[in-house]
Amino acid sequence: MKIVLASNNPGKLAELQSMFVPLGFELITQGSLGIAEAAEPFHTFLENALCKARHAAQHSGLPAVADDAGLCVDAFGGLPGVQTAYYATQFGYAKSDDNNVRALLEQMQGVANRRAAMVSTLVAVRSAQDPEPLVAVGRVVGEIAPEPMGCNGFGFDPVMFIPEFGRTFAQLPVEVKNANSHRGRATAAMVTLMRERWAS
Repeated sequence: MKIVLASNNPGKLAELQSMFVPLGFELITQGSLGIAEAAEPFHTFLENALCKARHAAQHSGLPAVADDAGLCVDAFGGLPGVQTAYYATQFGYAKSDDNNVRALLEQMQGVANRRAAMVSTLVAVRSAQDPEPLVAVGRVVGEIAPEPMGCNGFGFDPVMFIPEFGRTFAQLPVEVKNANSHRGRATAAMVTLMRERWAS
């Protein structure tokens, strides 16, 4: 079965694709079908992920899965949250992973509480009108490192220090990171849900 990923982010595709293989599902990006990105007007990961999944299903006629993920920093009241991808732009930088990290480290200067969580909310729908979307949430708590470390991963991985590993996500081997990341945990839960509810 083909499932449309409501994203054109190559990092997300790579992480999710391998995890859906055991189900026999083929993940394809909405961009490969000529589907434009959906608007994300909401303030929660759940609402945005559901909106994106329904949009992809509507325009493709296929089941769809969407991920909305972000960094929630305790000292900032949980922000940047759903605005994580655009974090740097509010400080005058162009949108990019490197600029997001730069802006975060600047804003964290002198901040003692460096606790943060990476959160991923996955939503899957069988159709745009699916009354029972599957929802899986993954969350990993760590600390914002004082400087970027490691070259694996993307986004805030170089500064997301995970105490249980004693390293940032970007310092971990890809397979270890994928199995233990917020998206990895959400995907594992989603695979279980799909196996229970969708697999026949």
